[in-house]
Amino acid sequence: MKQFFLLIAACLLGATVSYAQQPELQYFRPWDKDGINVFEPSKNATQPAYTGFKIRIGGAFTQDFQSLTHSNKPTYVATSTTNAANKNFLYGTIKTEDSTSATLSGFNLAMANLNLDMQIADGIRVGLENYMSSRHHSEFWVKGGFIQIDKLSMFKKNTKWFDNYMRVKIGHFQPNFGDMQFRRSDGGNTMFNPFVENLIFDAFTTEIGGEVYVFPIDGFMGMIGMSSGFINGNIDNYPAEAVAPNVEPNKKSPSVYFKLAYDKQFNPDLRFRLSASMYNNASIQRNTLYAGDRTGSHYFMVAEAVGATYAGNKDSGRFTGMGVSNKINAVSINPFVKYRGLEIFGDYQIIKGRTNTERNGSEREFNQLAVEGLYRFLRNENAYVGARYIQASGTPQGFTSKMSIDRLAFAAGWFPTKNLLLKGEYVTQNYKDFPTNDYRNEAKFGGFVVEAVVGF
Repeated sequence: MKQFFLLIAACLLGATVSYAQQPELQYFRPWDKDGINVFEPSKNATQPAYTGFKIRIGGAFTQDFQSLTHSNKPTYVATSTTNAANKNFLYGTIKTEDSTSATLSGFNLAMANLNLDMQIADGIRVGLENYMSSRHHSEFWVKGGFIQIDKLSMFKKNTKWFDNYMRVKIGHFQPNFGDMQFRRSDGGNTMFNPFVENLIFDAFTTEIGGEVYVFPIDGFMGMIGMSSGFINGNIDNYPAEAVAPNVEPNKKSPSVYFKLAYDKQFNPDLRFRLSASMYNNASIQRNTLYAGDRTGSHYFMVAEAVGATYAGNKDSGRFTGMGVSNKINAVSINPFVKYRGLEIFGDYQIIKGRTNTERNGSEREFNQLAVEGLYRFLRNENAYVGARYIQASGTPQGFTSKMSIDRLAFAAGWFPTKNLLLKGEYVTQNYKDFPTNDYRNEAKFGGFVVEAVVGF
C-alpha cells in the first residue's frame, strides 16, 4: 500500500511539471479535467494564435484496487473428454458443487497511455495516441493517429468558408459514433469517465478513414464519415462465393456513419446537448464496433469462466458476443443536460446485425439504455457523486431467446488538482435469462473499486 501511494505521488509530480511546460494547441480537447464534458472541439471558441510548430507530450495513468464477488448457478458441463471438471464454474471458485462464488480482490494491472499532439500549421493538428500498458496488450501499442484540419492555411485565397464552418479529420482513429465515447475509459485514460467502467455494449473501435464536419450556425454540427470497416488495414481479395462455414460471401464494404448534434450553452448555469448517430456496414469480414477495445475492462475477471486469462478475457463485465461482426447497423441517441452542478446524461442504442454464417435478412436486434446522474460540487466542481443504471438486452448468436444484463453503480470522485482524480464505485450487475448450460446462468457480481487517475 505504501508503494502504491508513492507511485501516485511520483506520477502527480511528473504530471505537474509536464503540464507547466505544455503549449496551447488549436481545436484541441485537453487530457486533464478541462476535457470533461468536451465533445467535438468547438469551432466558435477563441483559439490560441499560431506561432510555429508545437508538440505536446501528454499521458494518462490509472491504478485500480477492486474487491468484487461473483457467483452463478453452474450446470455441469465437462471441460473436455479427459477432464471431468465443470467448465461452467466461475473464475476463482473452488471446484466443488457447494462453492459457486468467489471474491476477486487486489490491485489490478496499472494501465498507461502516451499521447503526442502536434500543431504543424495554423489550424492543422496531428494526434498520435498510444497504449503503454493494458491487460489485453501489455506491450507498447499504437492506438492510432490522425490529422485534423480546421483551416486551409496552405492556400492564399479566401478560405473563411472552410475556416469558420468546416473540419476534416483523416487517419486511423475512433469513429465519431455516439457521445458515450467522450465519457468512456480508454486504457489508462479514465479522467473523463466519472465511473470505473464503460457500458455493457461498449461501442469502440479504430478504423482507417475520414470525417467531414460542418458547423452551419452556433450550436449545430453535422458529420459524415467513411472508414475501412476493419480495426486493421486489409488488402486481401475474397472469393465471390461463400466458403464454409459461411453461407454469405465475405466482402469489403466501407463503413458509413453520420452524426447530428445540437449543443447550446443558454446561460452560465444551463447547457443542453442532443446528438444522434448512425453507423452502417453492409458486409465485411470482421467488424469490431462492439468488440474493438484493445485495452480491456477495469473490472478484472468478474463473470468469467474457470480457465479464463487476463489478456484473453479482457472484456469482463461487458458483453461482446452479440454476433454482429459482418453486417451491422447501429443507432445511438444521447441527451445531455447540465444545470449548475447537476448533470444528466443518457444513451439509447439500437443495434442490428448478423455474421456470415447466417443468411442475409436474418439480422438480430439488441437494445441498450443507460442513464447517469451526477452532482458536482466544491470549488471548480472538484468533487462529485453520481449513479448510473444500464440495461442491455437481445438474442445473441447461438441463443434461442432473449437475454438481458443490468448494472447499477454508485460513484464518488475528488480532483485534488486538474491532473489527478481519485474515485470510488460500488457496483452490482445481474445476468438474466441466459441458457442453463451457459456459465452466466443466474450470474451476478458486486462490490467496490477504487481508482487513482493521472491525466495531463
